[in-house]
Amino acid sequence: CNHIGPLHPPSIVARPSSPHDPMPATLACYAARPLVCGVGRTRRAAAVGNRPAGAAAVPASRVGGGKGIDIATARFATLRLARSADDLRAGASMTSAARQFRAAADVSTATTRTSHRHAARMCGIIGLFRQEGPASTELYEGLLMLQHRGQDSAGMVTFDGERFVEKKDNGLVANIFNKESLEELEGSVGIGHVRYPTAGSLSANEAQPFFVNSPLGIYLIHNGNLTNADDLLEGLGGRMMKTTSDSEVLLNVFAEDINAENAKNPEADMDKRLFDAVTHTMKKVKGAYSVITMVNQVGLFAFRDPNGIRPLVLGQRKAVSDDDKDEWCIASEDSAFGPLGFTRVRDVNPGEAILITPEGKMVSRQCVNGTISPCIFEYIYLARPDSTLNGISVYEFQLELGRRLARRIKDRDWEIDVIVPVPDGSRPSAIEIAHELNMPYREGLVKNRYVGRTFIMPDQRTRELSVRRKLNAMRSVFNGKKVLLVDDSIVRGTTMNQIVKMCRAAGATKVYLASAAPPVKHPNVYGVDMPSRKEFVAHERDEQGVCDLLGADGLIYQSVEDMLQAGRGMNPQIERFDASCFDGDYVCGDIDEAYLARLEAGGRGKGRAGVNTKKGK
Repeated sequence: CNHIGPLHPPSIVARPSSPHDPMPATLACYAARPLVCGVGRTRRAAAVGNRPAGAAAVPASRVGGGKGIDIATARFATLRLARSADDLRAGASMTSAARQFRAAADVSTATTRTSHRHAARMCGIIGLFRQEGPASTELYEGLLMLQHRGQDSAGMVTFDGERFVEKKDNGLVANIFNKESLEELEGSVGIGHVRYPTAGSLSANEAQPFFVNSPLGIYLIHNGNLTNADDLLEGLGGRMMKTTSDSEVLLNVFAEDINAENAKNPEADMDKRLFDAVTHTMKKVKGAYSVITMVNQVGLFAFRDPNGIRPLVLGQRKAVSDDDKDEWCIASEDSAFGPLGFTRVRDVNPGEAILITPEGKMVSRQCVNGTISPCIFEYIYLARPDSTLNGISVYEFQLELGRRLARRIKDRDWEIDVIVPVPDGSRPSAIEIAHELNMPYREGLVKNRYVGRTFIMPDQRTRELSVRRKLNAMRSVFNGKKVLLVDDSIVRGTTMNQIVKMCRAAGATKVYLASAAPPVKHPNVYGVDMPSRKEFVAHERDEQGVCDLLGADGLIYQSVEDMLQAGRGMNPQIERFDASCFDGDYVCGDIDEAYLARLEAGGRGKGRAGVNTKKGK
C-alpha cells in the first residue's frame, strides 16, 4: 500500500444544492489529495498516493463558493477518505479528520441518505492489455461494438505505468471521444464502459469508471446490479460515496477487503492478497456483477458473480512485435473481439477471478464455488446476434425461438398474408417463423437508427415521442394485407401499441402480434431497468387482455418452457437460467416481496406505466 502521508482536517463548505448541480450539497477537498480525473474532459491523475511536486492544493474557498465559482473544481472535488499506513493496519478505524468530515457530511446530507442506490443497469464493459502501443484507440473500437448495451454515457481510463488518465461523460461513444482525447489517454492498459439511463441517475457523475485512491489506486467498471447495496454501504465505515451508484459501493467493498488483506498478510505476494480479497468480496456481495478493475502496479483484474448472471468473456492475441508475448481483452460480449483481432478463449467462469499482470501473464483462480445461471434476457434482447455467451450463439438461440413459436402459431386460426419483424432484434425469429409457416417475409417497418431503444428511456413521454421518430410503416407492404408483426419481446407495450396504429394507418386490414419472448411480468433486479411490476403491459392481464389493450387482432407469446428448452438444448451444462422477469424465480434466492415493494416505493416505474389505460387514450 502506498503511504499517503499525514491527513490534515479537510475544509468543509456547505451550500444549497441546485437541480443543475450533480453533486450533493457538501463538498470537501483534502490538502494532500492526488488530482482527480474529470467528467466531460480528459485530465491526468497523479501517480496514486502522491501529489506532483509543486502542485497546489485546491483552495477551500473555491469549493461551493458564490457566483463565479470554478465549477470544474467543485464538481470534481474528491470525497474519498485515504488512509495512512497506520490506518491500514488498524483495519476499519477512522482518523479524527475522517470522523470530523463524516459528522459534517451527515448533517448536511441527512435528507438524502435514505435514498436507494441506483444500479449500473445494462452496461457494456471492456478491458484491454497491450504489450506496447496505446490502448485507447482499441478501447474506443471495442466500446463502439458494445454501444448497444448503453447509449447514455461512456467512460475510459488508461494507465501508462505511472499515472491514470480518465475521460467520461454523458452521450454516445463517438460524441465523447475524438482524436485529441484519445491521444491524451496514454498507456497500453485500459478499461472502458457504456451505460444506459436509469431514472434518477442521469448525471455524468454516475458515469463509470469509478476510482478509489486507497489502497493502491483502483479503477472499476461493473455490469449488473447488487441487491444488498444498502447493507454493504452501512458496513463501509468512514468511506464516503460520490454517487448513488451501487458500482461505487462494490468498488469500496473490494477496496476495504484489500485493506484487510494488506493488514493481515503484509508480506504476502500482492497477487495473492488481491485474489484473497475478492474471495471475501464475493462472499459478501449479492446480485449480479461482472467486473473489470485496473489496480495500480498490479494489473488488469476481472471477476464474475457465482451465478454468472451477466456475461464476461476472455480474448487473446499475439503481440505484433513478439509472437511469444500475449495480449488480452476482457469484455461483456465477444462481438467486441472481432475488429480488434482477438480470438475468443472462453467465458470467465462464475465465481472466478482473472489477473493480467503488467508482463502480460494471465493468472486465474476459482475464488468461490459457482454454477452458471445466466440471464436469459441477454439472448432475447440485450446481446448482439453475433455474440456467443456461455457457449450459446445469440443468433442461433433467436432462430430457435422462432421455430418453436411458429409451431404454436400454426394452431391459431389466423389468416396471414405477410410476416413483418419489428426491427432489429426480432429479425432472426421472424425469418424462421416465415420459413416454418411458408409465408413471405417483408421489411415493412423502416427504422431511424439515430434514435435509441425505447423501453429503456427514462420516462413515459420520452418513450412515446421516441417511437414515432424511430419507426415508419411502408404502405406498399401493409396496404390491404393481414400482417403478423413479430417482436423480440413486449415489455411496457408503449412501442407496440403505437406500431399497431401505424400499421393500420398504412392500410393493414388485420394486425396480429407474436412475441418471441414470454410475457414480462416480474422485475429484472439483476441489471435491466424494468424493476416495477406496474410498468408491464402483462401485469395482471391475460393474453387476451394484453391483445385488447394493444389494439391488435390477435396475440401469441412464447411459452416459458419452450424458451428454457431452447437454451438448455444449446448448452446442456446450463441447468438453470435466470428467467426471473418471466417466471419470478430469482436465482440468488434473496429477493422477496418486501424487496420488490421497496423498489417500487423508491420511485421505480412511477410516471412510466406503459400503455395508457384511460378511455379515449
